[in-house]
Amino acid sequence: MIRRLALALSLSATPMWAETVANAPQGELRVLDKITGQVTDLTLAAGETREVGHLLIRLSECRYPVDNPSGNAYGELTITYRDQLNPAFQGWMIASAPALNAMDHPRYDVWMLRCITS
Repeated sequence: MIRRLALALSLSATPMWAETVANAPQGELRVLDKITGQVTDLTLAAGETREVGHLLIRLSECRYPVDNPSGNAYGELTITYRDQLNPAFQGWMIASAPALNAMDHPRYDVWMLRCITS
């Protein structure tokens, strides 16, 4: 709850030093299956949904700092486990601070890696 509040405040606050961001056409994520140890890097277009193991992962948006495109990535994700109605994760993941708003799941970890700008 506190992490979600901190994330919401950090995304909605606009201090003088706030960076200008732009939308990227694609984003890259890393998925870890903690049972098998399998690591999968996944490239998704904005709006695309893909299946990895028992997860359905949808990248709604990928935003990056205009002044430093390789410096950070903000991905808006919806992640569903198997056929469950409620998502295992829904919200923004920040590549430079993955623990700020992490997916809490017993089998899978998912990280936002970067936005792909071209």
